[in-house]
Parts: sequence; C-alpha cells; structure tokens
Amino acid sequence: MWDSRFPTALEARLPPRASLAPLASLALRASLALRASLALGAILVLAGCGLGPGGAPSGVALTVTRDFGTKTLAEMPVTRLRGSDTVMRMLEASAHVKTRYGGGFVESIDGIASGRQDGGPTDWFYYVNGVEATKGAAATKLNPNDHVWWDYHDWAASTDIPAVVGAFPEPFLHGFGGQRLPVRIECVQPASTACATISNVLTGYGIPAARGGLALAEYGDVLRVAVGTWPRLRNDPTARLLESGPRTSGVYARISSTGTTLAVLDQKGATVRTLGPGSGLVAAVRHAGDPPLWIVTGTDEAGVSAAARAFQAGDLHDDFALAVANEIGIPLPVGKP
Repeated sequence: MWDSRFPTALEARLPPRASLAPLASLALRASLALRASLALGAILVLAGCGLGPGGAPSGVALTVTRDFGTKTLAEMPVTRLRGSDTVMRMLEASAHVKTRYGGGFVESIDGIASGRQDGGPTDWFYYVNGVEATKGAAATKLNPNDHVWWDYHDWAASTDIPAVVGAFPEPFLHGFGGQRLPVRIECVQPASTACATISNVLTGYGIPAARGGLALAEYGDVLRVAVGTWPRLRNDPTARLLESGPRTSGVYARISSTGTTLAVLDQKGATVRTLGPGSGLVAAVRHAGDPPLWIVTGTDEAGVSAAARAFQAGDLHDDFALAVANEIGIPLPVGKP
C-alpha cells in the first residue's frame, strides 16, 4: 500500500526552514511546506499498513559518508536484523539518529545535522544499491544483500541525484527493490576492447549480461550499460541528460554535444576544469522510475577505454560519478567543501 502523492526522496527531506530563506522564494518555501505535509500523511498511511515479519534479510551492508562520498564515517555489515526491518530501523540500530516529522525524516546522524555548509543547504540522502530511494527511510523495507548508503551533502546545484556508481557491483549483482534485473551491455562498437572489458568485469562477478549494439529503445526492467564515444550515445534520450549538467542529470559533469570536451564540476556546479583528448567518464543517470542507465564514455576512443578500465569496484567505491584523465580517476563532484 503506497500513497502516490508521496514526494521524491529529496522533497521528503526538505521541511520548510527559515535557513532556506536566502535561497528560496516565498513560493518555493510554500511548495516545500505542502510537500512535506503530504509526505507526513503518506508515512502515517504506511504506518497503518504494516510490513509483516518475514525472514530477516541477510547480507545487508551500511555505508555512511559525507560530502559526496569523500569522507567515510561508517562502513559495516549489519547482522542484527528482523524480517520487518526498514532502512530507518537499521540506521537507528547502527548510529545515533535524530528524526523529524514523526520519525520519517533523518535530521542528523551521529551529530551531523541538516543545515548549511559553505553557503549551501545540506541534508542527508540515501541510496539502496546505488539508486536514490523514492520513499522515506521508515517506509523502505530491507531486502537480502541490500547496500544502503547514506551521504550528507550540499544540494544547491542538484536537488535530485537519481543514481550513483559508488555501490558497484550493485545494482547489477542484486538489483534493487528486491528484484534482480537482466543486464544488457550496449556498445557503439560491440567488438571493441572497451566493450569486452565491461563484459569481463560483470562476468567476474557472476553477472550474466547480453552484449550487442546500441538499441536506443525502451527495455522496461533492464539494467543497461551504454559504452562508446558520445556522438552516438547521445541519441539515447536518457544518456543525453549528461549534456545539461547536474541539475538535470544528477551528475557533476557536462559533456559537449560533440563529445570532444568534458567539463568536471564542483559541488556548486561550477566548472573546475575542462578535459580534452583521452578523457573518460563513468556515470549513472535515470529517467523517472526507470532502472538506471550506466554510461561509459569518453572524448575519443582512448577516453572510452580509460573509462572502461575504471569500471571496477576499487575505482568506483563511494563515488557519485568518476571522470578519468591521464589514467587518473577524478571523483565527482571535484574537491571538498
């Protein structure tokens, strides 16, 4: 039972505060107040539905970071679980948590509270298997092998980051929402080294993946990895979100329509540097409620190959997205507050 009026995960975390006044107009603050009210109503509805005991989920892991994954605060397996446990209950059992709005919204974790940092608004956001949750933590039930990741960051440049790469090999290994999805690797050049690299990495994790050319079609519940230079990949409307920057794509990078330059951005959305030949990008974008689309691209073939070599857990760990220049990984957004 779920109330479709419930706002996005970000909106649920944005109760109206006087501290938002420098950023928001009266109309925006009124809108946030209304959405927060609807969110609370949805939580009360959920509270009456019950989750049922079931079997305790196994293999669950918790990660807590701040500033877009640049500082790890906690990283641990969570074993003391019950069948009815939610993301909120797991967090409360693992850290000191303060909540608001009837316990549905995380206000602080271990003393790090929502507020302002470096002039921008900051809040706690959470992802399950690399996908931003669409419900409050108190309403999200845990499934076996879920990787729950909480991060505290500035959201001035992007109010919504639908998918991140730092939980790899999730969501390919166990899916999300308790459902493992089929995987398809779509390559501009199916016989390329970069395409083979992606396929070999997924095979190494025991993840079966179909491999072929760009389909450029809706696949429904399929996890796709698009591999190749940008002029071809941009024909996919979901991939093309990357050209519009973080406010649209949730990725702190902006690739030119020609694909020859890649601007890497800081947490405020400002360009730190523009990368040229041989540069690559590994990122995930998501349209509405579709599964995330992972993108492995570059400014040229060498850049695509460099990005493909970074498609592994050791390089992507706790990164929201990763650019590559001169064989060096650049976690995005660039720099710390």
